[in-house]
Amino acid sequence: MTQTASTAIPPDYWAVLGLEPGADSATLKRAFRAQARRWHPDLNGNDPIAEERFKLVNEAYAVLSDPRKRQAWEAGGSALEERQSDPYASGFPDFHDYVADLFGDRRRSRAGASPDEDQNQVPEGAGFAREPEASDRFDSAPPFDSAGPFPRGSVTPAPPPPPPVQAGPDLETVVDLSPEQALLGERVELELSDGTLVEVRTPPLAGDGWRLRLAGVAPGGADHFLMLRVRTPEGLRIDGLRVLYQLQLSPAQAALGCRPAVPTLAGQVRLTVPPCSSSGRLLRLRGRGLEWAGQRGDQLVEVRIVLPAEISEAETALYRRLEELAEELTGP
Repeated sequence: MTQTASTAIPPDYWAVLGLEPGADSATLKRAFRAQARRWHPDLNGNDPIAEERFKLVNEAYAVLSDPRKRQAWEAGGSALEERQSDPYASGFPDFHDYVADLFGDRRRSRAGASPDEDQNQVPEGAGFAREPEASDRFDSAPPFDSAGPFPRGSVTPAPPPPPPVQAGPDLETVVDLSPEQALLGERVELELSDGTLVEVRTPPLAGDGWRLRLAGVAPGGADHFLMLRVRTPEGLRIDGLRVLYQLQLSPAQAALGCRPAVPTLAGQVRLTVPPCSSSGRLLRLRGRGLEWAGQRGDQLVEVRIVLPAEISEAETALYRRLEELAEELTGP
């Protein structure tokens, strides 16, 4: 999967943080903390886009939290000075140290306390019980270069921790493919709600009903599924090299046998349905499927017995007589 986004103009930093334009400072900080946790490379070891997304989240906060930079960006400014050097060229800081250094979170300043111990024992809002003392301040500069998105300087008491990040619901998009596209694979483009363009190549020999998972690209870190629909107007369904078709028969046709016309990819053919064929019985049309690398699949026809919505009095009498005959044959 290839994920691309426009680079001709500066990105929409409000959308990067999941905010409406004009959000206040407290909301901005909460959104930044949530997005930084969501995309920190240490917490997304298997996500190839996490590193770039994390840098973009930092860039968005650097612009929106600085009135001068924000004004320049809203006026249509181009690339930021911060882009000229990569503050993370030598690696990424630990997420908890990163947030503590950025916002002055004193829950991380206790010597010897582990991240899990701090989160379990320190109540929310602990940083607001008193003014920060000298021991609460950092003895050394934050682990960011001066060219990074956040300047060195004194820290302030930590804001209230953000509410738990609520994962959004999974999304699904139906993708219609022709039999040839499903056989060879097809390039599919999907535009996400934040404007990001996702490009997916469907696998060869795909089938009707397949679901392709795009992990973590939906809002809230949810997944986006692509539901493949590979069907023809005649009702044929594609599954790899095989072609599937449901043949609807009346009870009399199924009991007595018949020779109905059945559609195939190459046109209609006559199919012999043996007598006493029950629903679910599979009949094979050899060589009527798709061809790949010298192999050709078959077409499977599934018998489905269908009753009309209403039956006449004469038909009702016949069914009752059939029921009586069945009871006579099976005995008491």
